[in-house]
Amino acid sequence: MDNIEVVDPRFHAMVLPNAPLEKLADGFRWLEGPAWFADHNCLLFSDIPNDRVMRWSESGGVSVFRQPSHYENGHTRDRQGRLISCSHRRRNITRTEWDGGITVLADRFEGARLNSPNDVVVKSDGSIWFSDPPYGVNTDYEGGKQQRELPSRVYCVDPRNGQLHPLTDQFDGPNGLCFSPDETKLYVVDLGIQFAAEPHAEIWVFEVEAEAGKPPRLAHGRCFLKTKADGIRCDEAGNLWVATPDGVHCYDAHGTLLGRIKLPCTASNLCFGGRHYSRLFICASQSLYAIYTNCRGAQRP
Repeated sequence: MDNIEVVDPRFHAMVLPNAPLEKLADGFRWLEGPAWFADHNCLLFSDIPNDRVMRWSESGGVSVFRQPSHYENGHTRDRQGRLISCSHRRRNITRTEWDGGITVLADRFEGARLNSPNDVVVKSDGSIWFSDPPYGVNTDYEGGKQQRELPSRVYCVDPRNGQLHPLTDQFDGPNGLCFSPDETKLYVVDLGIQFAAEPHAEIWVFEVEAEAGKPPRLAHGRCFLKTKADGIRCDEAGNLWVATPDGVHCYDAHGTLLGRIKLPCTASNLCFGGRHYSRLFICASQSLYAIYTNCRGAQRP
């Protein structure tokens, strides 16, 4: 297949020769934050500059799920299946309740407003982990220029009391997040300073340390890869699938490149979904793509 590049022979077993790359929809401005809802057989994703969250299903195509969305970016589901979202405009993390109501889970730390929450993941214990770079408050395109009040950080919302815990502030632009399948590791994309003359981009990996009754900690952080990346996801085997400027790259747990899914535009984010969580949905610039794989996503709310 023209869109598949096998770098390591192991990648042959992860892709299907008769499963084409499909363009599901286009005509958007900039797509982000895909989240699969198996019980509704649909995908939600953000069209950030158009200030809306979209819905795609095999039977119904594309429709507007929420507009205005207050420039929401990343999405995921909590352990009860509710939608968790990152808002640039309102600078918060919210939960959409079953009746459609919106609950604010985090918007400040020690009295100061968050920057512009970007990506979010939920651990099996119910804790909500999110990145908070300044990208959404730096321009009017994805939220609107606002005054920055806090350093860039990765945070965790404690499910027991709703308390917000900072986990690291070592990155200029923390972005995509995902856990390893056993949740002992957290991967963090750092895109660096926006509009930098010499932008750097890295993926870091940390050990997740958890002790009963205490907030989690990130330890022994190291650079996993030096590569320009955005959204990331792990499959069940611990391979890391990475949204990049030329498509999707797949790495094993040691950082070895296995293969690429090539796209004609920049991929921003991705997630596994479909009946067996083996269909990879890809937000790529102004288009939504999907491809069936021979592996399954690790996190399934």
